Amino acid sequence: MADGSNMDDLGDYRPGRKALEELGVVSPFLEAKMGKADIRLLARSLNLPESISEKPAYACLLTRLEHGRPVTESLLRRVDEAETFLRSLGLKGCRVRMHGEDLARIELPGPELVLFRRDGLSEAVVSRLRELGFRHITLDLEGYSRGSMNKPS
Repeated sequence: MADGSNMDDLGDYRPGRKALEELGVVSPFLEAKMGKADIRLLARSLNLPESISEKPAYACLLTRLEHGRPVTESLLRRVDEAETFLRSLGLKGCRVRMHGEDLARIELPGPELVLFRRDGLSEAVVSRLRELGFRHITLDLEGYSRGSMNKPS
């Protein structure tokens, strides 16, 4: 089995790396010392569609949960469904970070923060995330920040 870890991932806290190594998962991009820019260049040189060559980074869903939290399929499914819904609204760079049992903290890149306040969009988000079991839905005013669940409190 192989994963898509690359050199750019080494600059962030990745607790899952140990599990990948223990399971014998290979990381061809790491072995080739390739970063995201190298991978995109390779994809373009192979004439892969832009949907692949320019695909935004999408970290493992575990990065949406607090460290030390027991992981269940239902938790990951809730976060995935929440992000899938946000992406369907045009919020492509979104992350939904889960705190406790019922707080969803939405992170968006700067340009998408403006889109979020569009008429009716925040109401639709609140409605859908409540259906998914979130009682508190917040918008992180700092926006999207890679590895934000790794920051000390």
